[in-house]
Amino acid sequence: MLLGFDTATPRVTVALWADGRVVARSDSDVAMRHGELLGPGIAAVLAQAGSSRNDISAIAVGVGPGPFTGLRVGLVTARTLGWCLGVPVQGICTLDVIAAADELDGIAEFAVASDARRKEVYFARYRDGLRIDGPIVDKPDVLATELPVAGQGAILYPAAFPHAIDVGFPDAGVLCRLVAESRVATLPPEPLYLRRPDAVAPGQPKRVS
Repeated sequence: MLLGFDTATPRVTVALWADGRVVARSDSDVAMRHGELLGPGIAAVLAQAGSSRNDISAIAVGVGPGPFTGLRVGLVTARTLGWCLGVPVQGICTLDVIAAADELDGIAEFAVASDARRKEVYFARYRDGLRIDGPIVDKPDVLATELPVAGQGAILYPAAFPHAIDVGFPDAGVLCRLVAESRVATLPPEPLYLRRPDAVAPGQPKRVS
């Protein structure tokens, strides 16, 4: 049984995959509460499936890019569970998960833009479902395109991305499918950071003369 989850966006999405399909799922769109919601979400999908943690044979986790705090919640949880259960943990680029949504089937070329805060977006371009450029982070007006664009960034910045597709967040069920069917390259369960964090360690204090 494959457990998958992603916390790289405001959504906390969790799913269980077994026998070639999603057998349980839990999604929460309460922003800024990733640490409070991920554990109960995992417990909920296990309860829905009538399973326990010992039934988990592998873990898949979104590695971003995304805001630092939420992203760390998912990755620390994935690595800790993997170590405790002795099962492999695989990472997937969160933009690739959004790009694999059913709503994008049949669109030859498109982009994904997720909210990076600071009036920026995380951005990648896709052709025939495969990522051909990115991910990068920049201002929406720098990345403006006439391509169809999925992700929350397209909704937040319609002037830069006028052809928004109604797919805002990743879906853990899609994440599980990508891993189970080996549809995209997996990554180590490490955060895909594209810029420095807001919080930094203080420097040396100035000498008082």
